[in-house]
Amino acid sequence: MAKGNRNHGPGGLIKRFVGNKNTVTILGILACVATLIIGYNYRVKISINPVVVPYAKDTIPARTLITAQMLGNIKIAKTYTQSATNLILDSKKVVGKYATYKGDIPKKSLIYTDYLVEAEDMPDAAFANIEDGYTIFSLDVSEKDTFYNQVRAGDYIDLYIAAKDPDEEDKIIFANMISSIRVLAVKDNKGNNIIKSRLENGKPSELLFAVEENMYLLLMKSQFVDLDIDIIPVLRNENYTKQAKDVQVTSDVIVQMIMDRCEEI
Repeated sequence: MAKGNRNHGPGGLIKRFVGNKNTVTILGILACVATLIIGYNYRVKISINPVVVPYAKDTIPARTLITAQMLGNIKIAKTYTQSATNLILDSKKVVGKYATYKGDIPKKSLIYTDYLVEAEDMPDAAFANIEDGYTIFSLDVSEKDTFYNQVRAGDYIDLYIAAKDPDEEDKIIFANMISSIRVLAVKDNKGNNIIKSRLENGKPSELLFAVEENMYLLLMKSQFVDLDIDIIPVLRNENYTKQAKDVQVTSDVIVQMIMDRCEEI
């Protein structure tokens, strides 16, 4: 019986097709083109894939504390976010900061880092959002009093006093007068805000607090009575600030000693 030609079957046809140099070249070209098309489509899809970013619903005036209600969300092409490196993508990085004092944030504008400033960097941040019935008190301090710039805005500290004993001249009184008082700002002698561990604006010269009227009067009176009173800020640990209690006068003896030397009118 004559043997059939093995190359006449389906397997032989495929072998001849694949073995043809022109066929291999064409298949290689088609594979490269397919790869380029798939890669191009992927890059296009990634680049135009929309990204949600915050924007200002209305004009936000300079020096304004930004809240979530002032912001909306809008979709933009991802390519823009890659080219605008100072664009803020997350509204959480906007809320709680202030619109810079250099100008307003325009209505419908996207939010850029240049538009924002931290509360402690605002020139007049200490005077913003003070509750009714509270008054700003300025305490003169030195670099040493602030533990070499370790006291910063937002810290809760105690105010101690050192004074001559009115009954025994060779003795002094040292006691905690007011506890859990919040520092609004630390400023140098030119009124610039000083940030913790950053001394480019100079050395600490004053601490600002907001206190109720009765405490404000007590602090002011303490500076004029003839007891040589020094008010000393005392910094506590981080938990003292995190678990801050209501501000309160802690020494009735000190209060009475000051009030005995003042005349009410």
